[in-house]
Amino acid sequence: MSGDPAPDLAADSSVRPAPAGDRPEVQADVRVGPGDRPAADRRSDGPADARVGPGDRTGLNTRTRPQARLGPDDRELLLDLLRLPTAGPLETGPGAPLPLLPEALTVYARAAADIGLSEVLRGAPTPEELDRPGTPLTVRRRLGDRDFLASQPSLVLRLGPPLPRCATVMFNVHLDTVAGLEPVGFDGRRFTGRGAIDAKGPAVALLAGIRAAVAAEPRLGESVGVLVQAVSGEEGGAMGVFGTRPLVEAGYAGALNVFCEPTGLRFLPRSTAAATARLRVRGEDAIDDCPGEGHNATVLLGFLAQYLARELGGTAAPRDPVCVAGLSTGPLHNRVYGTGDLLLNLPYRDAGSGRRAEAAVAAAVDAGLTAFRREFGGLPEFARTAADCALITRLDWLKRGLPVLDNRHPEFEELLSRDAGIPQVPDDEPAFTCDAIWAAGLSDAFTVVLGPGDLGANRAHAEGEFADLAQLDGFASAVARLLVAFARRR
Repeated sequence: MSGDPAPDLAADSSVRPAPAGDRPEVQADVRVGPGDRPAADRRSDGPADARVGPGDRTGLNTRTRPQARLGPDDRELLLDLLRLPTAGPLETGPGAPLPLLPEALTVYARAAADIGLSEVLRGAPTPEELDRPGTPLTVRRRLGDRDFLASQPSLVLRLGPPLPRCATVMFNVHLDTVAGLEPVGFDGRRFTGRGAIDAKGPAVALLAGIRAAVAAEPRLGESVGVLVQAVSGEEGGAMGVFGTRPLVEAGYAGALNVFCEPTGLRFLPRSTAAATARLRVRGEDAIDDCPGEGHNATVLLGFLAQYLARELGGTAAPRDPVCVAGLSTGPLHNRVYGTGDLLLNLPYRDAGSGRRAEAAVAAAVDAGLTAFRREFGGLPEFARTAADCALITRLDWLKRGLPVLDNRHPEFEELLSRDAGIPQVPDDEPAFTCDAIWAAGLSDAFTVVLGPGDLGANRAHAEGEFADLAQLDGFASAVARLLVAFARRR
């Protein structure tokens, strides 16, 4: 990646944002009381108007909290982004058209410039920088493809001059999506399209929130800095290794870091990581007339999929479910396939539970192979497969050993919950995996996941993905309140 030095340096020789007085005038939709909040906004995610006493040391009470809405230009921006297909190659597969992520970043940066955000970095790391532990095997295998990284750049925007980390808030939002085009539309109440909730909708709402905060608090962009990471490589199992990870390692972070993912407008100070196991069968094919002469990978992997689902599902902790995922052997009906793959995804909330999950998978695979030999060894069509199953089956890992996020910070927790009116996700609710794991090691910082809607209810990664305007307005208001609270605490 190319860009300016780490942003917590006192000076920046490569990028000079316009002085505050030269910034374009913006029309922020700032509300000054709960009575002004529309009914649709009151129904949006979470109790956004938690009360504080008049003696609150930030001076940020219910009468001075800014609120924000997406205006006509914001709505058009979101529709423009939704129309750009940005699913990366790991999602779309070989031979698919390259994602239009560079175009999406240009559209987003242009809109951000209208509210005073300067572009300080755009690009991707080199293949050499990614040839390291923690990079998923699926990514490492694509590093020889020159278009792979070039088509998936990331962007850093900044409001104001470079400031120390202690005076900076960082937002991270991803513009890549899962595969599968969805009809793009807006009916006045609801946006539809791939990325509507995960996470192009939150990306646009983020800009609306920053705009309202700047209008309400002049210290933003002067003595208080705002960074925005608009990244690629969050989806497709890339785990942020060529988007978020290098940006955080380069110093583009704040004292408060917000990763924009659906949480129902509640802040979540935790993020799981995930390991991906792969079972590979490498046997011999056979024709349909003589099925017993080859190895039947379809039957073997189908049996193991059910066995592992039962064994691991029954023993896994409720917060650490095992996902028995893709199974592939072949597409034809008149052939016995001797090769195939089965994938399992294992989220974990700490390093210890990750290691235990890996050990549990290995033990369950061994037990499953023993059970397969016992149940299929006497059937002529499958006797050879049963006899050789341990020899032709291998367990390997596409990714494992990634960090997890589980941080606490009483002062920032109070700022979010009391000053900004953003409630916390209860500790007994499960977390999920996102790029926030790469901020786990930051010192003197607090990192949360926060965004509108719900991954399941809003059908992220599924057919019919949507984001309601009220949900996005609610997130824009939460961003504005958070920034103003942070500036006034300083």
